[in-house]
Amino acid sequence: MMQFISVADAMKQGSGTVSIRGWCYRERKSNQRAFIVVRDASNVIQCVVDKATVAADVWEAANKVAVEASLEVSGEIKPDTRAPTGYEIKVETLRLVGPSDAFPITKDQSTEFLLDVRHLWLRSRMLTSVMRVKSAMLAAAREFFEQKKYFEVTPPIITGSSCEGGSTLFELNYFGEKAYLSQSAQLYLESMIFSLEKVWSLTPSFRAEKSRTQRHLAEYWHLEGEEAWLDFNGLLEFEEQLISYICQTVAARCADDLKALGRDPADLAKITPPFPRISYAEAIEILQKEGIELKWGDDLGTEHERVLSMKFEKPLMIMRYPKDIKAFYMKQDAADPKVVLCCDVLAPEGYGEIIGSSERETDYNEIVRKLEAQGEKIEHYAWYLDLRKYGSVPHSGFGLGIERVLRWICKLESIRDAIPYPRTITRKYP
Repeated sequence: MMQFISVADAMKQGSGTVSIRGWCYRERKSNQRAFIVVRDASNVIQCVVDKATVAADVWEAANKVAVEASLEVSGEIKPDTRAPTGYEIKVETLRLVGPSDAFPITKDQSTEFLLDVRHLWLRSRMLTSVMRVKSAMLAAAREFFEQKKYFEVTPPIITGSSCEGGSTLFELNYFGEKAYLSQSAQLYLESMIFSLEKVWSLTPSFRAEKSRTQRHLAEYWHLEGEEAWLDFNGLLEFEEQLISYICQTVAARCADDLKALGRDPADLAKITPPFPRISYAEAIEILQKEGIELKWGDDLGTEHERVLSMKFEKPLMIMRYPKDIKAFYMKQDAADPKVVLCCDVLAPEGYGEIIGSSERETDYNEIVRKLEAQGEKIEHYAWYLDLRKYGSVPHSGFGLGIERVLRWICKLESIRDAIPYPRTITRKYP
């Protein structure tokens, strides 16, 4: 039986007989030769079928190969600078496994059409590279938490209360009662620090924001962490280390994919602590000097973040926002009661916010006051308030948008290409 290896491993072997299998990426044929570029999860390679040197059934099979047909190939591999990836296989045997109809994706297709056939467009080399980088990024994050002795936990996705504001909740009928899709695992992670102390999770989160920007999704993957005894300064250092570790790891493991996507791996290798830090008040001053009409107390929008992040080569940490524009769980700054101990991390090059974080409020009465001011029903948060009644401790945490970080790392125009099947205000198919 044939022992199949990946295209990448075949090229590492560099000579001798190899057997590969995959899908036809491109093909062209003449009366005497067929040139078939085969792709698999690792790379692509050109395979040449010479009518004069192969059996009649092999030549017949080769002529039936169309774009995206699946096939198995055996033959002699050798270096060839004219080939797309520098190697070529002279085919000895070829088996057509799955024939392909006329593939609907050709050059210069519209963005909407490619979203309509997303199940097929995922086979593109661009999205294949993106998904390989994403896999490496997730592996790096998991390694980092392991090194920091965090426990991975599995919080619920269906919830009875809001974490980030009722206006962006997806409501569902839960056996005759109202429930919601999770906006964040944070409140549940907070409950788990009282036993495990350091916890993290990777879950889908849902935001019903009617936003059409290049960085918003209705469903995205949320990397979140909470740690007992961690103060605000420790939180900022943790975030620097996490982002740096992800960037260093991806730069080392995915150099070829990054280059194919237009990102120089050296850009990511430079992402090391410390990151630039400014206060919200300083951010307002910078924007005002740029001629942007904004006053203290206004929230920062997408364009504001773009302007700010274009001024720095590393992620920018903006700290101490006004408490009136931030969530109820953020701790008030003892040195300035108008602001909270929070931090938004903006990716450089105009990509905007990738992390939201804060030290958490531990004062029971302050949380109740904020919830009432927001019009929330206190009984919905009774379980969360219990955490402040039974052995509360200082603690901090953060939420990182996986697709937002990936968009920056891979230099993607739209966040839709950072997830296999994007869910937006206008799209739930396929």
